[in-house]
This record gives sequence, C-alpha cells and structure tokens, in this order.
Amino acid sequence: MPEPARSQELPPRLLADPEMIDACRDRDFTRVFRLVKTRAGVYPSMIARRCDLTPSRVGEVIAGRRRLLHMDVVERIADGLRIPGHMLGLARRSWETPAALTTVEREPPVAPVREQKTSTALPGADVDDILALASRTDLSPSTLQALRASIEDYWRRDDQHGGEALRPAVVGQLRYVTGFLKENRSAVIQQELYGVAAELARLTGWTYFDARQYSQARTYFAEALRLAKAIDDRQFMANVLACMSLQATYQDKPGDALALVRAAQDQARTADDTTPRVLSMLSMREAFAHATLGSRAATHTAIHEAHRQFEQIRSADPDPAWVTYFDEPKLIVDTGIAHGRIGEAAIAEPLIADALSREDSSNRRGRAFHAFWLARTRLHLGRVDEACHTATEALERASAVSSERVAGHLREFYGQLSPYRREPAVMAFEARLRETLPTQVSGSSRP
Repeated sequence: MPEPARSQELPPRLLADPEMIDACRDRDFTRVFRLVKTRAGVYPSMIARRCDLTPSRVGEVIAGRRRLLHMDVVERIADGLRIPGHMLGLARRSWETPAALTTVEREPPVAPVREQKTSTALPGADVDDILALASRTDLSPSTLQALRASIEDYWRRDDQHGGEALRPAVVGQLRYVTGFLKENRSAVIQQELYGVAAELARLTGWTYFDARQYSQARTYFAEALRLAKAIDDRQFMANVLACMSLQATYQDKPGDALALVRAAQDQARTADDTTPRVLSMLSMREAFAHATLGSRAATHTAIHEAHRQFEQIRSADPDPAWVTYFDEPKLIVDTGIAHGRIGEAAIAEPLIADALSREDSSNRRGRAFHAFWLARTRLHLGRVDEACHTATEALERASAVSSERVAGHLREFYGQLSPYRREPAVMAFEARLRETLPTQVSGSSRP
C-alpha cells in the first residue's frame, strides 16, 4: 500500500487529545474511526482506502458491530492513518523516523575512495511474502512436526534468556503459518495448522506479558483463543484463558482474574481428554486469583484442589506439551507463593525454598522469579539480612535474562525495604540494584 502523503496526516491536536489517546491505547477502533471522521474530516470511504479495508467493514466497526484485533490490520491502520506506533502498542513505524539531515563537507578534498554499499542484499518483507506464496507446496507431517519442535525450542530459550530477542522470530513464524491457513488443505492438516498458529500466538502474547506490555499481550492471547476455538481445542483455550487470568492479577484486576480462570476450568472440564495435570495447574491459577482478592478460605480450597488433582497424575496421561512444565517443584513453589500472597509467610518460606533447591538450573527466569518470592517472604518474617542476600541472588539470575516482569519485581522489593535503608545488607543490595537495574520503582507484587 503506498504511503499517505504528509498532507493526509491527522491533525496534531487530535493525536494529542486524551479521548483519542485512550481509544488508541484500548484499540477501540469504533471510537478511533469516529474521532477521525468528526475531528479530521476523514470519512469512512477514505479510511477504508487508506487502511486497505472494505467500506462495509469500516462501517461495521463504526457502528460497533465488528472489532479489529488482527495485528496485520492494526499495523495497516497505524500506517494508513499515520497514527504513531506507540499509541497503538506497536513498534515505531518506519515513516515516523525523519530523513537523515545532510551536511556540507568543508574539509579539504581527499583522494576518492571506492563507495561502500550499505544497503542490505536481503529482499524486503513484501518480496518474501510473494516468494513464499510462489513456492508454497503441500505441507507434510514432517513440516508440521518441525514447526512444533521449533515452538518447544522457543519455550526453552524463553526460560533461559527471556522472550525479547525471540519475539521477532516467533511473530515471523506466526505470520508464516497463518499464511498457510488461507489455502485449502485437508481437514487433518488444517486442524494441525490452527493448533500450531494458536501456540505461536500464545507464545507471542507471553513474551509481551513478560515484558509488561499488557495491551499487546492481550491482543495475541485473544488471537490464540480465537484460533483454538476454531478447532474446538478446549484444553488449549483453557490454557490461554489461564494466561489471561495471570495477566489480570498483574493489572490489579482480581475480579477479571477469577472470571477468566473459572472460564478456563469450564473449558477444560468439557474437553474429553483433559488431564489431572491441566486441572491442577488451573486450580493453582484460581488460588492466585483468590489470593489477590484476599480471600483466605477460598485460596486454601483452591490449593487443596490443585494438590488433589496433582496426586491423580499418571505417567501414561496424554498431557499436552504446554503443561509439562507444571511438575512437582512448580506445584510446591506456586503453593508457597499463594500462601505468601495472603500473608502466611511462615508457611510460604519453606515451600518456596524447597522448590527452588530442586528446580532445573537451566530455567534462569523461573529461578530468578522464585528467588524474589523467597526474599519477599523472608522480609515479611523480619529476616532482613537473609532477605537481601536472597534478593541479590535473584538479581544475579535476572541480569542474565531479558524479563521486565522479574526486573520490576526486584525494583518493587527495594521499595519494601524503605524502613531498613540504613542496614548494611540493604545498602549492599541497593548498590547492586543500581548497578544492574538503574530505575527504582516501588509497589506491590503479583504471583
């Protein structure tokens, strides 16, 4: 699609309007399109032309009968209406970068040197898409197996290094797979493709969630949910809803967290092949939601159910690959975190310490995250020196992983140390924190 002329840009006063900012942040394109029409005089037919949408689709959006969630569409709207990427939770758009300023060289002339080409020899993204379309052939089972293997590898690397560097590759593969979905294939292959696309969308959502970019995360989680629903994969729908529930606890929406995890449990219970491990994981997410609400009795009940389901796990269970991470150490550490959230630090501390000692050393982010929770419970028990020592260990692990979620927790922990700032252990932790994570933020923590 050709880039719009500069004269077609939206008025700066509209882009700075709080109503427009809120609408863009929520990706409420009903409001966005109405504001563009009334404040900038860009009528629906012109919106459709600029954004490569049909006029009827734009009309449905303005009437509130359709929502636009797909990332490709969001990007087309940003580029077509010249809405800066950050307003819609996107990366900076190419047209936002001003042309480099040229300078007149006033140095004495020197002998000419051979010009070095700086442009890349790689084709553009649109050419890649054309070539992929031209060379696309029938998918084989081995291709699908390779795609699933790559997803497992992405998750391993995410645990070890964080998802920031992985995200472009994962998004690229998601687009590659969704391209296949547009073609006519056998029902078996099509179902497999939808499953792979759903897993890639959830993984992308997770990387945004771990970066605390919640609007983007929710968009991809919603896409994963849509893809799983298309093939009636209720277990995976439960998995995505559980992710959205966990995110809601981070956004201080405990009521939403509880509603989402209960919807996840409903989906899982109606699936024929749901395993005890899946139900155990979901019960633990329910415990987190109750703990965030401060409901002690309900938290205890959900913890008990999580352990009851876990005891029913058998080696022959057909567990989906995405739930195998939920092993005994994970059950124990999550139990400790849930107790810690409702103020039962004395119960939580030995559980988290035991699980941390048994966790796989390759899971760097998980170990950093759980070390933070151990430090937090020890601080609540009044063991300041020990808490700071544990937090420093968490900081060392976090420094090797790109995870704003873990980094944020550690800054929040520093905020909880304010009554003890003159203690030597606290001062040592502060020095290391300033060195590793310069920005200091105080606040509450989430499981």
